[in-house]
Amino acid sequence: MKKSARKTPIRRALLDESELLPRVADGLAALKKIDRECFEREIRNTFADSLDLDEAMRPGRDRDHRWDYLLGHHVSETVIAVEPHSAAQGEVSVVISKCARAKEQLRDHLRDGVKIAKWLWVASGKVTFSGIEKAARQLDQHGVEFVGTRVAAKHLPTAPPSGTTRVAKKPRRMRKK
Repeated sequence: MKKSARKTPIRRALLDESELLPRVADGLAALKKIDRECFEREIRNTFADSLDLDEAMRPGRDRDHRWDYLLGHHVSETVIAVEPHSAAQGEVSVVISKCARAKEQLRDHLRDGVKIAKWLWVASGKVTFSGIEKAARQLDQHGVEFVGTRVAAKHLPTAPPSGTTRVAKKPRRMRKK
């Protein structure tokens, strides 16, 4: 995977000694090609880095539930978690379990105070919930948002978290002619 010297959201979130750090890739390079299709084309370039968390956490946890991806969102300077997964009523508890396990698995890798800004579940096929409202309530209680068949701009954080400062560029002055 391509490494970058610049500090992108996931790289900043991980401890220097984390074994996940070398697995972080620039942009969406860590995602399987089919999973990139779960993102609207217009937002794909807003991700600074990515991590295939499922593969990174697989050794010794073959039978555990594992979340698929972490993505560093450049616009908000946050890390979001995305799970492309079949969207059926019986899968709600599986996705909730994956989220809970991922939070446990990441505990020893994230810097103090770092939180995953959003946990998004995107359908990897047709949506076949019998009661979307009930499923949405269950997911919401566990901090997971079901986004349908595509992750769109409306699902992403819009600004850096409070306490984060970003340096704005000075506006260029127009020359008088």
